[in-house]
Amino acid sequence: MTVEEAKRQIDELRREIEYHNKKYYTEDAPEISDYDYDMLYRRLENLEAAFPELKSSQSPTSKVGASGYNSFQEVVHTVPMESLHDSFSEDELRDFDRKVRGVIEDPVYVVEPKFDGLSVALEYVNGVYTRGSTRGDGTTGEDVTLNIGTIRSVPKTLTEPIPFLEVRGEVYMSDESFTKLCERQELLEEKPFKNPRNAAAGSLRQKDPKITAQRELDIYVFNIQSVEGVSIGNHHDALARLKELGFPVSPLYCRSGDIETVIEKIREIGDKRGTFPYPIDGAVVKVDDFAQRTQLGSTAKFPRWAEAYKYPPEEKETTLVDIEVAVGRTGVLTPTGVFEPVFLAGTTVSRATLHNQDFISEKDIRIGSKVIIRKAGEIIPEVVAVVDNPEDTVPYRLPSVCPSCGETVVRVEGEAALRCVNPQCPAQLLRNLIHFASRDAMDIEGLGPALVEQLVSSLSVASPADLYALKVEQLETLERFGKKSAENLVAAIQKSKENDLSKLLFALGIPHIGAKAAKVLSETFNSMDALISAEAEAIAAIDGFGGIMAEEVYAFFRKTSALELIEKLKAAGVNMTGESRSTGTLFLGKTFVLTGTLPTMSRSEASALIEKNGGKVSGSVSKKTSFVVAGEEAGSKLTKAQTLGITILSEAELLEMME
Repeated sequence: MTVEEAKRQIDELRREIEYHNKKYYTEDAPEISDYDYDMLYRRLENLEAAFPELKSSQSPTSKVGASGYNSFQEVVHTVPMESLHDSFSEDELRDFDRKVRGVIEDPVYVVEPKFDGLSVALEYVNGVYTRGSTRGDGTTGEDVTLNIGTIRSVPKTLTEPIPFLEVRGEVYMSDESFTKLCERQELLEEKPFKNPRNAAAGSLRQKDPKITAQRELDIYVFNIQSVEGVSIGNHHDALARLKELGFPVSPLYCRSGDIETVIEKIREIGDKRGTFPYPIDGAVVKVDDFAQRTQLGSTAKFPRWAEAYKYPPEEKETTLVDIEVAVGRTGVLTPTGVFEPVFLAGTTVSRATLHNQDFISEKDIRIGSKVIIRKAGEIIPEVVAVVDNPEDTVPYRLPSVCPSCGETVVRVEGEAALRCVNPQCPAQLLRNLIHFASRDAMDIEGLGPALVEQLVSSLSVASPADLYALKVEQLETLERFGKKSAENLVAAIQKSKENDLSKLLFALGIPHIGAKAAKVLSETFNSMDALISAEAEAIAAIDGFGGIMAEEVYAFFRKTSALELIEKLKAAGVNMTGESRSTGTLFLGKTFVLTGTLPTMSRSEASALIEKNGGKVSGSVSKKTSFVVAGEEAGSKLTKAQTLGITILSEAELLEMME
């Protein structure tokens, strides 16, 4: 390979790795597996080693991690939080041992699991927790003191008032907590995290510590970074002392001076990794003696006294014996492959999601296929490839009707999944009720996801209409629900009956119909009966409505299940009429854009006021924009408006104009 060819490959690898670094470290949204990333990184290392003249201080191989969101204050680490060099074979571990022995005599190593989470530093003054920070780029991290303080296993006061102590640990999310979080995200129609590591990182970087507290994070502390008032000579004793001080430390560390014993311990941890309740992606070998560590020193990025061994993703071949289709809480049809059981990464695997029809068709997955499966992130089984399709197999297609309610399913434009849009589908009851009660819909104060789950499981609420029949006496039977809370909820439910038709239309969850489109429908037809009777052509004629939106609305009101729900809501006394179009002309011909957080109003409330006075509210700034109403944390829209010379209004100035 010539230098020019090497340079082209190195430049391409650096760009690709930097892109994936940003997705992994900054956005907590990785697009490739850890193993695939490691292989890209190793290719770059090998090329840079072969062509040292192409080595650069700006290469990903010379930098630690990546910068964060820039939404927290910076913390400059007094002791650099270095990364570790990775080994992918036992021979590479033996090479590490030879290099260490070339500098020091008779090294002793400590072996411990490598937890897959977010590396953090905790600082204590006189035994009291004072600051917590992320690793960041190794030199500068983010101040997440309050968020780390919500982790129950982080000691707030040590068992000894040590003058100063800084420790390093790994914040992680257990497999159980990760599963619960993904279920909740699906319920709220949020994009779920891809793996526990990114879930832990995303949870720790929440602006609101209350959200972090709800995510059930945990921590293992594995290193003393700096200490005053205490003398400790080796890592093994340091771990024991950390445990005495109240820190959770790994229960699986051991010490040995023989590299073959070290390798055997790493194999043992690897064999057990599928049984741990927390994610690990390897094992770490560290020189035990601190004086010897100083003697070995560090490279620009890695300590020479430690090495990480990364377990390869274990893959097994098996046969797909069936495909089961379930309806999720958002109405999405999810196919699950049922396989002949295989032992994989510590557990027996017999099921794995097949995602959607596109995934199945792309890999040509059929019932009877010979497939290769592995565990993504050592947790979630996935199909890697199809090895063979026997002659008697046929291409698989997902059903055209919902397995739960029998209604025809649809593929919403822009989505890969098939979805059941029946508002009374039993499989998506929770999601429908949560959406129905949400702020932009019926705005039932106090009726959040946790309470909805209680109503469904304990009071047999099976439809939005059932909410209006709830009594105070029934609600009082719920766990941790007193009389006052019950009275407040019943009052909020009854109050929602008076809502404008637009809020009800949005609450029904009609595909493609958001809060704004629901308002336009309400203003155009003024009553539920008129909308139900409208032809698709009449709906399509509305300004801003396309053919797809019109067809979705028309089809929705042809469904027997939708009409039955509306009749029940009518019988309960829910308002079925809308307000007429704008009553004022103050803002006639004017276009407004809202950005940032307003002091006293939500954006939907401000939009309603503007539209009531004849104005139009747009989602983007252009030369045609008349005014931009800006609140706190206004972003790019405000910047663009200032560049174009558009008048900027505060909430107070907007209200003043209306006076």
